This record gives sequence, structure tokens and C-alpha cells, in this order.
Amino acid sequence: MDLLNAIVALANFVLIPATAYGAQLALGALGVTIIYGILRFSNFAHGDTMAFGTATVILVTWGFQAMGIGLGPLPTALLALPVGIALTSLLVLGTDRAVYRFYRKQKAAPVILVIVSMGVMFIMNGLTRFLIGVDEINFDDGTRFLINARDFKEATGLAEGLALRSTQVITLVTAVLVVALLFWFLNRTRTGKSMRAFSDNEDLALLSGINPERVVVYAWLIATALATIAGTLYGLDKTFKVFNYFQLLLPIFAAAIVGGLGNPVGAIAGGFLIAFSEVGVTYAWKKVAVYAMPAGFEPDGLLQLLSTEYKFAVSFVILIAVLLFKPTGLFKGKSV
Repeated sequence: MDLLNAIVALANFVLIPATAYGAQLALGALGVTIIYGILRFSNFAHGDTMAFGTATVILVTWGFQAMGIGLGPLPTALLALPVGIALTSLLVLGTDRAVYRFYRKQKAAPVILVIVSMGVMFIMNGLTRFLIGVDEINFDDGTRFLINARDFKEATGLAEGLALRSTQVITLVTAVLVVALLFWFLNRTRTGKSMRAFSDNEDLALLSGINPERVVVYAWLIATALATIAGTLYGLDKTFKVFNYFQLLLPIFAAAIVGGLGNPVGAIAGGFLIAFSEVGVTYAWKKVAVYAMPAGFEPDGLLQLLSTEYKFAVSFVILIAVLLFKPTGLFKGKSV
């Protein structure tokens, strides 16, 4: 019985939240890796693209709620998501035309584009704050739990209750569908194959008649959609606050680089690796240990390596280690 309690506690506080968080990081890292693979620079504005996209989704959600439009047990934000993606895509494509296109024509070095993206990041951050403010916003209006801890205890007789939030399941289902659609697009459609060819060898792709501006537009559209979806899922699972997405940029970049920057499969693997590392290192393992260990051997301390305030330090340490010892990442992406 105690072993079952230990498994439930482990699932409740580590496995389920880390899996949901990993899916959110994986979607964010996929957007980073798509831009790096096509445009050859690290887009530091990606976190604030997620923030702006989520803010537009929230505003549209409020509009739907005011009109009495909803999805019943599901969050209204899922209905607002396509509108948020479309509005954010207009902003991102406009930014590309107004800013990045000039530097592409000048054949600017990647480091210049990185600096430019930092400027875009601050502008987008300010725009998002102007649109929706700086307060925390909870916009999940769907059914909160699929499995309630109290009901689980009563049904099983265990001391530890399992709680499964609907947003965690929505995150996983959405992530699977989005990733499947993305890989189908990249591997089966003519445009997707053009993007892959352009990423592998730009000069050869141009000689083959591939339109580079068309490839760039699709890259921005895909990255924006991934950013808006990832940001919305993260906001539904936690809460929305503009500055949180700026902080989220570190684990997203860590996930992309650890997996192999420019490699979509690596971005997914890196997202889950970073998520489980952050949650595992900052979780206090005492509760699991008390259930799992024999009586009399229970630990006195919390068995917590780092406080939750330092979870992003875990991403930073992993990122530095990968850059030092394997800069191409676990799946051999392009070196940073």
C-alpha cells in the first residue's frame, strides 16, 4: 500500500506536471529551431511572441465570453486560439518585413540578427504590457479536474490522492496533434520539403528554383503558431503574466540547444529533458521517500536539491554543459 502511495505521489508532483511542462517547452523549442534552421539566427523575441500571442488569445476569449460563446467543459481559449494565431502572425510578418528583411538583404552576420531580435523582444514586451497589463491572469474557464484527489482517495482507499488537471491533458493531446501535423507538413508537402531543402543547403535550394521569401514566410507562420499554442497552453496550465514568458526563454533555448538547434526531433527531446530535470531537482522528495522506505528509515530533511526559485538555474547549468562538451546537441543539430 505504501508503495502505491509513493507511485501516486511521484505521478502527482513529478511525472504529470513535468510531462505537461515538457510538452509546452517542446512546442516553444520547435519554434526556435524552425527559425534557426531557416533564417540561421537565434530569435530572442520568441518568448515575447508567446506572450503577445497568449495575450491576444485572452482578449478574444474575453470577447467570446461576453457574447456567451464557449466550449462547455473545455476552455474557451481553445476556440480563441486560431484568432490569436492569425493576429500574432500579422504582427510577426509585419516585423519581418519592417526589420529582418532589411538585414537579410544586407546579408548581415547572425550575431547582428540576434541583437536585432533582442530589440524586437523589448518592443513586443512593451506592446503586450500595453495591451493586457502586467497582472497575473487566470483565463481557464473549463472543467478544472479530470481526476479529483478527494474522489481518488475515496475510490482507492489510498492516503495519497491523485489529481489530474484538464489543462494537463489538453496540453498533451494538443502537443501530440500539433507535432504530428508539423512533421506531416515538413515530410509530405511540397512546401515542407522546400523548407527542409532550404535548411540543409541554401545555395542548392536556390539553384533548384525554391523561392526563399516564400520559405521565410512559412517559417515565421509555423514558428508563430507554435509560439502562440505553447504560450496559451502554458498560461492555461499556470497563469498568464507577461514577464513569465521572458523567463521561459531560457529553458526553451536550453531545450532547443540540448536537443540540437535546428533539429525538430531534438527540440522535442530537449523540452522533456529540461522539464524533468527542473522538476526533479527542485522537488522535495521526502514524501515519496517516506512511503517507499521501511519504517524507521524515513529521512529528516526535505530531500530537495534546490528551491523552486532556482529552477531556471537547472536549465542554465545544462545549457552551459552542452555548449562546452557537445555544442551540436544530443541529436547533432547545427553548432551554436
